[in-house]
Amino acid sequence: MKIIDIQTFGVNLGDGNHIFVKLLTDEHLHGIGEAYRVGPDKAVEETVLYFKNWLIGQDPTRIEHIWGLMYNGSRFPGGSIVNAAISAIEIACWDVKGKKLGVPVYELIGGRCRDKVRVYRGVSGDSPQAVADDARRAAQSEGFTAVKMAPQPPGAEKLPWNRVLRDTAKRMEAVRKAVGEDVDIGLDPHARIFEPVRALQMAAVVEPFQPFFFEEPLRPENIEAMGELRQKIGIPIATGEMLYTKYEFRDVIAAGAADILQPDLVLCGGLMETKKIAAMAEAHYLTIAPHSPLGPVSTAVSTHFAASTPNFIILEYRVDSEGPMRDLILEPLKLVDGYLQLPQEPGLGIELNEKAFGGNPLKSWRRPLVVEPDGNIRYQ
Repeated sequence: MKIIDIQTFGVNLGDGNHIFVKLLTDEHLHGIGEAYRVGPDKAVEETVLYFKNWLIGQDPTRIEHIWGLMYNGSRFPGGSIVNAAISAIEIACWDVKGKKLGVPVYELIGGRCRDKVRVYRGVSGDSPQAVADDARRAAQSEGFTAVKMAPQPPGAEKLPWNRVLRDTAKRMEAVRKAVGEDVDIGLDPHARIFEPVRALQMAAVVEPFQPFFFEEPLRPENIEAMGELRQKIGIPIATGEMLYTKYEFRDVIAAGAADILQPDLVLCGGLMETKKIAAMAEAHYLTIAPHSPLGPVSTAVSTHFAASTPNFIILEYRVDSEGPMRDLILEPLKLVDGYLQLPQEPGLGIELNEKAFGGNPLKSWRRPLVVEPDGNIRYQ
């Protein structure tokens, strides 16, 4: 089997940019992948096409070889754009291989160690009551056994810090009362806390409500600071969405900087790279909760990873059975009572709905700036 073409689909149906990849072979099989929208998104798309010239004529089932060709063949170790492109192509190769052999991808990477995949969805609201209502809907009406929320109130960067802490406690208390004692609540301040001592203070006000994890309480540049923080708080620290490859995750593990690792399969290097990260984590008694806030291909490949990885605990999930997300694929994976059902079809088990892509190109965007009252643009 040989690769004869690699196509990209930059799509925006109103819910943000999506960057999909389609890998075609001379045996009339194709595979699909997804790249993270790290911004600038058109650069990610162009990087995929740049790698295409290296890959025409290669056997897509030689996945370690393909990965090494892209990663080791790049001039420097890649950042977010290069690794997002590598991830998308690598995932498409797995889809092809599963289709060629007639089995779901999870059968190629160890087989099932679980029969369904636990997921959580994000909940939000400007007030404690609003976020509590959303969490109640997720748990009681939609069947989720876990949710994730921003602990700090909206506009926290413009509020006095003591007010932020008081409002954080109120939000967490309201959500805990709304969902009960047995629904897990993940907290994600989105790496917007700069000083470790403030992260420690925030952890103290939410700890009585037993959070599931504290995601990225600090930015990822200073791994040693995260390690020091982990020694002081009683809440599991989760991190990893902005990291790439086994090499950066090795540094997190060595620094004792996390209890839960959160690699994103469409950014960190793909499926096999995430399996290697999970193996390192398992040897250090760490668990894996993949970051997956984007599209349905990310959901699908993360589900195959979760199905075959013993130290997986939960998957971030963006509902793809309604709204603009529904139009991206022909048929989504089935969600039942907070668990994704494992696909039985060969490959990833989903297909892109290419008919919906026409006339809906990528849109330019930038992450909203966090501006303090004095005009300073703060870290976020």
